Amino acid sequence: MTTTATEANPTAIEPAPHATALLVAAAAGGAVAISLGVYGNVHDGTGQTIWQFGFPTMLSMKAWFTTAAAVLAIAQGTTALWMWGRLPGAGPAPGWASAGHRWLGTVAFLCTLPVAYHCLWALGFRTTVSRVVIHSILGCAFYGAFTTKMLVLHSRRMPAWALPGAGALLVVLLAAIWTTSSLWFFTTNGFPGV
Repeated sequence: MTTTATEANPTAIEPAPHATALLVAAAAGGAVAISLGVYGNVHDGTGQTIWQFGFPTMLSMKAWFTTAAAVLAIAQGTTALWMWGRLPGAGPAPGWASAGHRWLGTVAFLCTLPVAYHCLWALGFRTTVSRVVIHSILGCAFYGAFTTKMLVLHSRRMPAWALPGAGALLVVLLAAIWTTSSLWFFTTNGFPGV
């Protein structure tokens, strides 16, 4: 029978998770973000629209899909807090919380895809207005952070704070994207498509 260092000596400290794994995940996310930014910058936007999913304009479709993604991301963050026992007054999370957490994230991510596709393919990375520049940088950073989170999620060699940190970063980035796009659109154009 073999024993681990902790079993043989209960005061022994287990080795810390490898920082290298986290750095590799962050580097992969950074590469995705930079690649999207470079593509958006060198690609001449077509100016064409994609399928509007029944919305009156492309911009209204993008504003509502981004709003849906942001709401779902906040709900996913809430279920994460619940599952980790960090949601005050909620008690233990029910059995469906884990599956609900994954589905909320999946649908939120799917809502971002037509928006990002139109932004990159039809518009490209624009630098004429500061709000648009910030929005473009945030969009690229979001997909980089998503890549990092997925790599962190599927690795057993990460620090304990890496997954909740990556998830929180995604929610913050999506809220900032919503603020620089959907909020601007709704305050400028009202609520078309409702």
